[in-house]
Amino acid sequence: MKSLVGIIAFFVMCATAAAQATATGSGQAASTGSGQAASTGSGQGYPNHTVRIIVPFPPGSGPDLIARIVGQQLQEDLRQTFIIDTKAGAQGSIGATEAARAAPDGYTLFVPTNTTHAANPSLFKSLAYDPVKDFAPIARLCSSALMLLVKPEFPAVNLKEFLAYARTRELTGGYGSSASQVSNAMLKTLGGAKIVDVPYKGLPQAVTDLMGGQVQFVFGDYAVAFAQIKAGRLRGLGITSKDRSPLAPDMPAIAETLPGFDLSTWYGLLAPAGTPRDVIVKLQDAALKAIAKQEVKAKFAGINLEPAPMNAEPFGEFIKTEGVRWARLIKEAGIQPE
Repeated sequence: MKSLVGIIAFFVMCATAAAQATATGSGQAASTGSGQAASTGSGQGYPNHTVRIIVPFPPGSGPDLIARIVGQQLQEDLRQTFIIDTKAGAQGSIGATEAARAAPDGYTLFVPTNTTHAANPSLFKSLAYDPVKDFAPIARLCSSALMLLVKPEFPAVNLKEFLAYARTRELTGGYGSSASQVSNAMLKTLGGAKIVDVPYKGLPQAVTDLMGGQVQFVFGDYAVAFAQIKAGRLRGLGITSKDRSPLAPDMPAIAETLPGFDLSTWYGLLAPAGTPRDVIVKLQDAALKAIAKQEVKAKFAGINLEPAPMNAEPFGEFIKTEGVRWARLIKEAGIQPE
């Protein structure tokens, strides 16, 4: 119980910091520090001033919480200030574009997801960035799944009842990432559900509208829905991964009712292409050291994240193969690029 209270307290602190960052403008820190100066990164003297981590989704989202957890560890290990800069919109493309165009000196980093670096090339007819050519991989950090969320009074207590209900009338389903958008589409193709999609800049806004009654369901990050589920304000009907999560073993996998439903999410750390190799290695080692710590694992577990460490080079290859996989998923889901 004490550990649960500690985890909840930590994320309340994160949410407060995120809200303050939003209120005072972009580029505000999880902790304060001096502004970025113009200099070239090198492993020996790096970092010698503030490092900015761009998060392509809103404050309070899963990537934002991950950036704050890992950024705090990097700050302590490398003895320099790391700030969180949320740049939400266009399925993460706004933040990804800004990161891709930043100076390759190690002082601008980026938290990629399967949305920005695997799905977006198939969701949009054109992108202002190349997920492979414009970035230098640092490390994969963790993975998770989404959860099908409804309000407690929704007239279905399990997925089978949900699908029976959704086959007889149209339901409004909010989405704020590629994984939630594709999950909606898979409910249609695999489950025969009638769904009207409602897009959002990010999952926190979609979950807020779900609680307010503007939409009837959302595939949300456990990170976003954590407090609401614990408080009984939302109910989960299933997770999108093929198997149940060891972190939430009582939550059924949607695949138990809809065979073939398999969708997981991942998060990592990147730098602009051309960042010096010694800087990449220094960041890689510090990031992987961070997610191996028990305190970080506990914070990850509190929002249903599993550490998924991967070094820079294999992470780069992983991004390429994920692009192919998500292109197939999006095509099978019948989603047309915008």
